[in-house]
Amino acid sequence: MNPAIAMPEAPRKGRGRLQLLLILAIVIGPMLLASAMYKWRFWVPETRSYHGVLIGDGRTLADLGVQGEVQPVWQILVTAPGACDADCQQLVYLARQIQIGLNRETGRASHALALAEALPADYQAKLEREYPRLGRYPLDPQAYDKASGTASGAQLWLVDPHGNLVLRYPAGSDGKAILDDLRYLLKISLIG
Repeated sequence: MNPAIAMPEAPRKGRGRLQLLLILAIVIGPMLLASAMYKWRFWVPETRSYHGVLIGDGRTLADLGVQGEVQPVWQILVTAPGACDADCQQLVYLARQIQIGLNRETGRASHALALAEALPADYQAKLEREYPRLGRYPLDPQAYDKASGTASGAQLWLVDPHGNLVLRYPAGSDGKAILDDLRYLLKISLIG
């Protein structure tokens, strides 16, 4: 036998087990950490990228008290539980300007008005003349009060093509911020 030729050493069992444990920790560890973060709400960022009030509980137009057909496009909906006052009229104007601001994406959104009371004759004539594509819906005030929560007065809502409420904005909101939110929603949306 030749002493110059040495037999290879047998692999150590401890090293193989350590490698297996490291691989499992790298694969399963992030999943366990993410699950724990979700369950116990730690290390969750407090920042947000939208400007309105997020409606994430599955409420729909029907829950809000809006009666009518759901449009197969994104909707910029203005609601007023009472008469359409100055805030409501400003939001109707803003909704149309937001839709115009979408440029080539204009066909993916529509603007609408849902009211609990009838419009004054002069404002009705103005809407028919200047806002021919404005959708109009009746609004059930009891359902609206129940679904809108603490929101009072005229509100602007972004509604997805399935009729789900996505974001809510009070009167006096910045139109540029709403337009940015809607553009982002259209960008990431595969519907409408």
